[in-house]
Amino acid sequence: MRVKDFFGKFVSRYLLLHLLGMVLFIVALCLGVKYGLNIYTHHGENVEVPDLTGMDFRQAVDLLDNNDLLITVVDTGHNKKMPNQCILNQTPTGGSKVKKNHCIYVSINSHNMPSIKIPDLINNCSYREAQARLTSLGFKMLEPVKRDGEPKDWVVGIKYRGREIETGEMIPIESELALIIGNGAGDEEDEYDMMLDEPDSVNGSEVDDFEEVTFPEH
Repeated sequence: MRVKDFFGKFVSRYLLLHLLGMVLFIVALCLGVKYGLNIYTHHGENVEVPDLTGMDFRQAVDLLDNNDLLITVVDTGHNKKMPNQCILNQTPTGGSKVKKNHCIYVSINSHNMPSIKIPDLINNCSYREAQARLTSLGFKMLEPVKRDGEPKDWVVGIKYRGREIETGEMIPIESELALIIGNGAGDEEDEYDMMLDEPDSVNGSEVDDFEEVTFPEH
């Protein structure tokens, strides 16, 4: 068998057509993936995110819908200087470039005052420490209420609207609270009363307040 005949069996028209078909298929697949991804991801079709801060929530929904964008509320806040149900902040921020149908996450204003748990301050810290912690949480502090018979300037309670509250109770922020602290008064009186109650003693033995006096006989 000649060499030409040998290779002629492998390099046939039928085999060449199959190889050409495979090459065309691979090229078409690559082009399809490239342009298909561009279409799917809207390559080059960026949308500018509008600034929603201070805008009413319903107006923001309509505006984003007209720009082929979505909106989701992720949090609420409280700002008494801004209208109720307005946008407090957003992510991404206004002016950002995003794809169509991208979701904008927003926080809206609520006129319902948020509440916070009262920390563990009662019988656990001094007046100055408790006042600093409650002020940092947003509470307003009234003049402290002093209670006799308790250690001086030691927090023994917290008052809210005329009643004593407990640790962990939910109280609206910016509420007015009054700390109940020890006055220290009465400690000296208690010590004086204890001294009066103690029996007199001489060399560790008790003696009567009035001793019988005897005179020698003449």
